[in-house]
Amino acid sequence: MLTKSLRLLRSASTLLAIALGIAGLTLILYVWQLPPFTSSVVVTENAYVRGQATILAPQLSGYIAQVTVQDFQDVKAGQLLVQIDDRIFVQKLAQARATLAAQQAALANSEQQRHSAEARVKSAEAQVGSAKVAYDNAQSSWGRIEPLLERGVSTLSEADKVRTALEQARAANSQAEAAAEVSRQDLQSTIVGRQSLEAAVAGAEAAVHLAEIDLQNTRILAPEDGRLGEVGARLGQYVAPGTQLMALVPKRTWVVANFKETQLANMKVGQPVTFTVDALGHATLTGHIERFAPATGSEFTVLRPDNATGNFTKVAQRLPVRISIDPGQAIADQLSPGMSVVVSLETNSRPSAEAAAR
Repeated sequence: MLTKSLRLLRSASTLLAIALGIAGLTLILYVWQLPPFTSSVVVTENAYVRGQATILAPQLSGYIAQVTVQDFQDVKAGQLLVQIDDRIFVQKLAQARATLAAQQAALANSEQQRHSAEARVKSAEAQVGSAKVAYDNAQSSWGRIEPLLERGVSTLSEADKVRTALEQARAANSQAEAAAEVSRQDLQSTIVGRQSLEAAVAGAEAAVHLAEIDLQNTRILAPEDGRLGEVGARLGQYVAPGTQLMALVPKRTWVVANFKETQLANMKVGQPVTFTVDALGHATLTGHIERFAPATGSEFTVLRPDNATGNFTKVAQRLPVRISIDPGQAIADQLSPGMSVVVSLETNSRPSAEAAAR
């Protein structure tokens, strides 16, 4: 009887051990999703909400005169965030406008000088005509008296007077032509000088525009709608170009899920995705695969691994997958960049044509 009881006890222990072994093996196969528990659903906890955080900084130096916002405040595009003391820049703009006015006056004066030079050219050309007529008359007089002098009909003194008048007329004609050429050169100099003045006016106009831009840059405005991070600007603080004052986070968000390369076989752009958000009580939202990263995360690290040295152990790499969040989900407005999510994907699902075309 005792022997029979021992045999039954041993059989029960053996069966229990076998059952426990089978249960453990089944649990391992299930956890590792090995046959016969292979599933088309892939899951990753290595996923986060992403967004664009824009660091706002001044483009010029100065003291902060006004800070109109606070930490984590919602702002609209074009809203004033920080005002830099603009007194110096107002005066620089006034100075640039005064310089522009002076250059414009010089240009207008050059125009008047050009008109005067043109008038002098016309006057000189008229004098050339008058001198040429006088020269022609003197030549005609000499042409009449020279034969008479040769025949002794005219006196020598009369011939000398006519010859002198001819030489004077020739000199006066040359002088008039030279004066006309000087007037033309003066006109050309005025025209060339006008080009220089026009360039000076253009430079002064550019200086005014630059002064206006500097004055506008004393007002740091929100580039788009969003929510601010911590505001680092302080009243009276001296800032320089590039000083980080605050960060602006727009409301556009998406999810980046880092799937193992062994999970990517049947993933396609446009496939529907569900994900739960840890910070929102594991609330479930939906989205679609938008695009895949061009390389695994290890390829973008500063210190890339070198697998060609030493012993090699194969490690499954992860590829970032960008997931767009479906519109019309009220709870999606509560998502903030950096939140952890758990992403689930049915790889046998068909991609949405609308989502794949985005």
